[in-house]
Amino acid sequence: MPLIEMMDIKKDYYLGETVVHALKGIDMTIDKGEFVAVWGPSGSGKTTLLNLIGAIDEPSEGQLLIEGREVARLSDNIRTELRNDSIGFIFQGFNLIPVLSSLENVMLPLEISGIPLSGARDEAKRRLDEVGLSDYVNHRPDKMSGGQQQRVAIARALVTKPSLVIADEPTANLDSDTSRNIIGLMRNLNKKEKTTFIFSTHDQRLLNKVERLVRLEDGRILNGGDKK
Repeated sequence: MPLIEMMDIKKDYYLGETVVHALKGIDMTIDKGEFVAVWGPSGSGKTTLLNLIGAIDEPSEGQLLIEGREVARLSDNIRTELRNDSIGFIFQGFNLIPVLSSLENVMLPLEISGIPLSGARDEAKRRLDEVGLSDYVNHRPDKMSGGQQQRVAIARALVTKPSLVIADEPTANLDSDTSRNIIGLMRNLNKKEKTTFIFSTHDQRLLNKVERLVRLEDGRILNGGDKK
């Protein structure tokens, strides 16, 4: 059974009397353990597609299944549980909580899941060390660079050991060395733990490492929608 199934997915946004057709009939399947990049020009619908796959939004038309469950039929509580337990998000805007330290930001998903404080702290420290931020555990976001905040966001996405990680431009704010390390970390998790990764990216360094490229343009998939 595929992890993700999208059948004739359409997504419209209404801006006053104007209708924006962000996605125009998407058909795509993604299996467990894939390492996939969605790429295309700005405005092609990449972020909209990721938001649907992450159950943050729902389609205007069509059918979206995650692990065989139709997202539109799930209650808000079940969707929240799905996102908390099974999906890690790396947002382009970081979405860190400004009053919390990097350690507290990374601990938060574990605490929400009911992990004891000591265990959550140890796992958060381990993930921050993996992304090269062991010296910044007590720093708040406003005391960190954009690249450092991005690494906190990556550590937070990985800390719950999700089965699916959705990443919107995960290496956009990173220097070349850090980018290579982060890509290596994510590829290692993909191979060893069979974590599925779905990226939106323009970064050729990341595009060179993925197993499958999904080309999106004007809300339509040009190629890569089905695994070959």
